[in-house]
Formats: sequence, C-alpha cells, structure tokens
Amino acid sequence: MTAVSAARPAESARRRRFVLLLLFLALALAAGLSLLAGRYPAPGLISPSRLAEDDLAARLVFGLRLPRLLTAILLGMTLGGAGMVFQYLFNNPLVEPGFLGVSQGAAFGAAFVIVLVGGAALPVQVSAAVFALAGLGFSSLLARRLRYGGWILRLVLAGIAVSALFSAGVGLLKYLADPLRQLPELTFWLLGGLASITWERLLSVLPLTLPGLLLLLLFRWRLNLLSLGEATAFSLGAAPGRERWLLILAAVLPTAALISVSGMVGWVGLIVPHIARRLFGAEARFSLPASMLLGGLFVLLCDDLARILLAGEIPLGVLTALFGALIFLALMIFQKPGVSK
Repeated sequence: MTAVSAARPAESARRRRFVLLLLFLALALAAGLSLLAGRYPAPGLISPSRLAEDDLAARLVFGLRLPRLLTAILLGMTLGGAGMVFQYLFNNPLVEPGFLGVSQGAAFGAAFVIVLVGGAALPVQVSAAVFALAGLGFSSLLARRLRYGGWILRLVLAGIAVSALFSAGVGLLKYLADPLRQLPELTFWLLGGLASITWERLLSVLPLTLPGLLLLLLFRWRLNLLSLGEATAFSLGAAPGRERWLLILAAVLPTAALISVSGMVGWVGLIVPHIARRLFGAEARFSLPASMLLGGLFVLLCDDLARILLAGEIPLGVLTALFGALIFLALMIFQKPGVSK
C-alpha cells in the first residue's frame, strides 16, 4: 500500500468529522433561534433585552419553549438513529422505528386510555409506552412461531401483522369514542404534536431515552458487521442474535418513551437515514451520528413551523409527513442510475 492510498481513508475520516461538526453547529444555531422565535409579542424573535426585562417572555421561553425544544431534538435524534439502526440490521432501506408494531402499539395504548379510562396525560403516556413495548414483544413471540424464511424475514412479517392488529384496534376504539369529547382528543394525539410538553413530561422520558441513545452511539461500530449475514458476522467474532436484540431494544425503548408524549410522528426514521447515507456513505460510525443530528434538526424545524406558521398550531405529524414525502420523492427522482443506498 502506497503512502498516498494509506492517507486517503484518514483524509476521508477527517472530512466526515468536519461535516459532523458542521451539523452539530447547525443544530445548536437552530436551537438558539427556535428558543427566541415565536408569536409573542409578535411573530418574530424575542430580543435578549426584551427577555431580560419582560417576565412573561422569560417564563414563556424557559418554562414552555425550552422543554418543547429539547423534546423535539430528542424525538428527532431518536427516530433518526432508530431508523438507521433498523435499516442496517434488517438490510432494508424502507423500514423505520415503528415497523415492529411499536408505533401502532403506542397508538392503541393511548386510544385505549382516552376512550375507556379518560384522557389524563400521565395514564395516556404510560399506556402508550407499555403497548409500544408490547408491540415489540408480540412481534418477537409471533416471529418465533412462524415457519417461513429466516429470522429477519419472520420478524418483519410478524411486525407487519402486529401493526395491522393494533391498527384495527385503534379503528374500533375510534368508532366507540364519544364524537364530542374523546374522538377529537384521540384524533389530535394520532396527528402528533409537542404543544403539551412540560418539564415534567420531558424529565419522565429521559431515563429511557438517554441510555438508549448512548448505547446506540457506543455500538455504532458493530452495525456494519451485524448487517452481514448470520454466519459471516459470527465468523468475524460477533454474537449476531444477542447484539441485534441489544440494539433493537436500545432503539425501541427511547422511541416508545417519546411517542408516548409526542403522539404519532412519522417519516423521520425513514427519510433521515437516507440523507445521512447520501452525505456519509455506508460507514455506520459516521452515518449514525449524522442521522441523529439530521433527525433532531428536521423535527426541530418542523416543530418551529408548526407553532409559528399559523395562528393555530399545525399538528407536527402532518408537517413531518408532508416534508418527508417531498424529500422521499426528491431522493427517488434524483437517484443516480445504478446507485443503491
């Protein structure tokens, strides 16, 4: 190997680290602007001097906007990181964090409490998280009973079936809901949004979210290896089954926790990993942190538009679906022939 060819990987790694730094700085800048942007006292930015003099503005920024901003970033980082992990582990660029029954399980849990118990925030949050994890458990149990294909294919098929069952349950609960009280609340939860986020709700999701994200970052070095076949990964020193489940749980637990407070927010975990791979290639030690940063930036900007664009707040899930679909079409239209991502 010549000195020039040996220097190329190091130069490429430095370039990728520099781009990661730029993404982090972009996220930090967007967070700072988002904290000051809003419709009070008029659409625009609150000046630092106004923030120091106006007690209402200070309480608005630090009591309402700051926990919402942090939750939006965590939600985007979790969905982006989880989507990248699932697409590596299942060798499928079209999977996302909810395809194992997690998202639909959370929707059923929230709908169950809203319709049959009452719409108090804490019971809805707990039930959504419990049923999200139950969706993963049901998918795993069903996959062990299937007799078609390999383990990954069985898990995917089981996830599709469990998601369909939970979707049917949500449809039944919407039919049973009181059309004047329960149905509007259920509909807005399913559309997704962060308007109800408080410091208490943010702190309630941190015990699952932060360890899960940290574990994904620590094990990002194994994703390229685990994306290989079972025999190949095992021959290279990995324990594919155990490590895959560790990463799946590290992705699902934060997703379940955040969905329980945000409602259904789609397309982030599907689209953001594709953009990250366009920028950083298939090397997971760079593309996974990039997917987290891009996910945080994407959800933060969508949430800013949700609360600023109109006098009434737009559901966050509507905007992520709108922009996610547009980005998906752009990626497909401008995909170079013969290039597979």
